Amino acid sequence: MLSPKTRRNITRIIPFGMIWFVFSLLYSVLEKSLLGNLDHYPSSGVKYDFAGNILAIPAGGLIMGLLTGILEISYFSKKFITDSFTRKILFKSVVYLVIFIVFLIVLSFVNALFAHDEQSFFKLSSPIWTFFTSYSVIGILLYISSIVVITQFYTEFSDSIGTGTLNNFFLGKYHHPLEEERIFMFVDMKSSTTIAENLGHVKYFQMLKEYFVDLSGAVIDHAGAIYQYAGDEMIISWKLKDGRNNNNSIECFFAMKSALEKQTEKYNSKFGFLPGFKAGAHYGKVTAGEIGSLKKEIIFTGDVLNTSARIQGLCNQLGADLLISEDFVKVLHLPASYAITSVGETQLKGRSRPMELFAVSQRIS
Repeated sequence: MLSPKTRRNITRIIPFGMIWFVFSLLYSVLEKSLLGNLDHYPSSGVKYDFAGNILAIPAGGLIMGLLTGILEISYFSKKFITDSFTRKILFKSVVYLVIFIVFLIVLSFVNALFAHDEQSFFKLSSPIWTFFTSYSVIGILLYISSIVVITQFYTEFSDSIGTGTLNNFFLGKYHHPLEEERIFMFVDMKSSTTIAENLGHVKYFQMLKEYFVDLSGAVIDHAGAIYQYAGDEMIISWKLKDGRNNNNSIECFFAMKSALEKQTEKYNSKFGFLPGFKAGAHYGKVTAGEIGSLKKEIIFTGDVLNTSARIQGLCNQLGADLLISEDFVKVLHLPASYAITSVGETQLKGRSRPMELFAVSQRIS
């Protein structure tokens, strides 16, 4: 069974392949409309076979797109995470163009190999040299450059609003409001006001950027989605089945704590302290849908969000790092490695009846 992180990466890579496939298919059709009934390429003299090209070119585009996606997700997304949009676009576009030129040379050799009976180096290289020194290659490279730029904009847009949110926009999943059962966890930095005063606003913001990046890996690993950032607060959401599966929602909290602790040296050297956080979690029905005209968003509405926020707000008062509602406890099946301790009933604002809350901690083995 694939891990949540692997499934997410596959979901992110596939669109790159599809973008390249569609544009390669479009190129094959445009090429046919330009060459008409010719049976060879005018610039190189290499045989032109539309039936073969309509299969080979999109297939090559799909491979190139998947390769681009793999590089993007496994390397570039981490390498340039703190760089500006323009710098990322320029550098990555140059790298992808170099890869494509190499790919195009190999493809041209293969095409020439099947087009000539005499397989000498001169016979194979002559039409390829003619092609690469003609104006035809300029048009192809411009076309490929547009695909590269489009994929880069897709990457940045996807990273900005979230892969799942972007896919939902394309599929129109939330064009009409839907009811869902979801878990929400409000994660809030401890003593953030004091920290901001001590660090100053600019350095505090730099710390927040690294803090959120370090927490995000655990969210991905445990099938969560970051719904919103609000100052120093991060709101994480799961569909109920995903959050319950392998206790992802609870495991996520402690995985985030572990991820921060591993970066103790970095935070101490850069900022003079290791940030901590507390969280409150609840589950229930929400209505999800698209809103907005000048700026569209997919939002969730329902009592579960307000309740989660208010539970988190009681962490300091009740001396707990993670508080969850009694409703949430009832749907969880936590192993003995976790201690679930009732902290009593509390009258939460906006609710007609008191709610029992529970502190969750890991048992020391």
